[in-house]
Amino acid sequence: QVQLVESGGGLVQTGGSLRLSCEYSEGTLDEPAIAWFRQAPGKEREGISCIASFGGSTMYADSVKGRFTISRDTSGNTVHLQMDGLKAEDTAIYTCAAPPSLYYCTDGVPLWPHDFDSWGQGAQVTVSL
Repeated sequence: QVQLVESGGGLVQTGGSLRLSCEYSEGTLDEPAIAWFRQAPGKEREGISCIASFGGSTMYADSVKGRFTISRDTSGNTVHLQMDGLKAEDTAIYTCAAPPSLYYCTDGVPLWPHDFDSWGQGAQVTVSL
């Protein structure tokens, strides 16, 4: 399994920005696909973004498309999620995850938690009105 550590959560006002980071250790794959999920109180976990291995494709859920940007810093084994134009409904615990094998992030194809077997500890993001 891959070890994942998130950082960068916090409190921000509506319309503000935050950047989440997910540092990963190399597992079966030197550069695993990394996905971001979030879970708000009383709601199901939602897969919001994904970046494939080796400069591959990215994917965004409709709820964040145009506001969030996922990127990879290969020198630091880190995936970033830049979140702009934050809204109150973005308040949630954000967790990064990695799959056990090669995974293609395809726009329009939902992310399912059961496809991922490595999870970070989660980072709280709170957007105030």
